[in-house]
Amino acid sequence: MRVTSRFARHCAVLTAGLATAAALTACGSPTEDDGTVSIVASTNVWGSVASAVAGPDAQVTSIISDPAADPHSFETSATDTAKITDADLVVFNGGHYDEFIEKAIDGKDKRTVEAFEQRTDKNDDNEHLWYDIPTVAAVADQIATQLGEVDTAHAAAYTERATTFKNQLIGISTITVAIATQHPNAPVAQSEPLAHYLLVAATAQDKTPHEFQEAIEQETDPAPAAVAATRDLISEKQVKALIYNIQTQDKITQDLRATAQAAGIPVVEVTETLPDGVDYVQWQTANAKALAAALR
Repeated sequence: MRVTSRFARHCAVLTAGLATAAALTACGSPTEDDGTVSIVASTNVWGSVASAVAGPDAQVTSIISDPAADPHSFETSATDTAKITDADLVVFNGGHYDEFIEKAIDGKDKRTVEAFEQRTDKNDDNEHLWYDIPTVAAVADQIATQLGEVDTAHAAAYTERATTFKNQLIGISTITVAIATQHPNAPVAQSEPLAHYLLVAATAQDKTPHEFQEAIEQETDPAPAAVAATRDLISEKQVKALIYNIQTQDKITQDLRATAQAAGIPVVEVTETLPDGVDYVQWQTANAKALAAALR
């Protein structure tokens, strides 16, 4: 945890009273810190959630914001590692999704909020938890709790902002409840199981063969039989929409999209990181609305 401004003032007193190199060395680093609470998030998705709770009282840095970066295989630079190590609070996904964070904090006594530990359904191991609204709400609460312990002066403000954020999430859930009511158990396909929790909330049925999704997610070639079965779902119009991750496209998934377009099957584009210029609530609201429009 970073040294607070009160400690920095204490160091200044020591320096004045003890004009020695040792005292200067001990106090030099804390006096360079302005005392602002620092949060590091693994991706800009969790960074956006953290920012909603932190407001102006803490500084949030996201390690991954580039849509081309893959959190599964991301390797931190020395600068990234230093940011993680120095942070007052680290917010990450967990579930083997952003393991670079786990490596960076291994053996260190760090305050963390891990979404995978906060998931509401402990029997569901899908790691794409930012599509699970109840889990995101729990993460926001935990961020507020942790920040309140680090920065007691603003504890009430963190809690208030977390409540405001959770109230905004209700709008997303309202859309998925409407989908579930108007289009119960709607059959869909996915290029990979990215929007799993969005589909669960909408009671949509993912008909994609597991072998196909698993291979695409692991960046390996799916078996020809799995590819053929997935393509048949779409070309024979056994599904009402294709949920398509535009950040992990390859020849196989692009062919799948082309098949959907030729068959008149709506394509719902999804991503793993925030598009430019939107926050978490805006992004997930748009995703839910896109699914609703596709199934209408």
